[in-house]
Amino acid sequence: MEYRKMDVRDYEQCIALWRRTEGMSISNADSREAIESYLERNEGFSYVAVQNEDIIGTLLAGHDGRRGYLYHLAVKPEYRGQGIAKILVQSCLDRLRDAGIERAHIMVMGSNESGQSFWTGLGWTRRGDILICSRDIHMNPVGQG
Repeated sequence: MEYRKMDVRDYEQCIALWRRTEGMSISNADSREAIESYLERNEGFSYVAVQNEDIIGTLLAGHDGRRGYLYHLAVKPEYRGQGIAKILVQSCLDRLRDAGIERAHIMVMGSNESGQSFWTGLGWTRRGDILICSRDIHMNPVGQG
């Protein structure tokens, strides 16, 4: 098993894994171009787990200079329970810490019970005091319907 930094050349295998992972939401922000841009802006923060040239685990990570953000933790079902996800998480957190980031956030779909259980099992705190609001940028200008 090899753990290494994610590269845009990994995209096809990563997106295939993300599409097959229950509880994961895929959007336009997951296009090849968007992921390439994300990896360029956050170079060296995202990791993959590789077995025989096959990507079996992924975790996107980056920061805004203040807080770290983790996205798309996925491990192929047949490799789960072996600590792969924990190593990916720790690799990303170590990289964020080295960049001076002191706190990281994740977003887990409310219906993803196994994901919620995984993260709280690693010591992440489920917050009830924050509401996330989202908006597509291509919508009408603010205040115009």
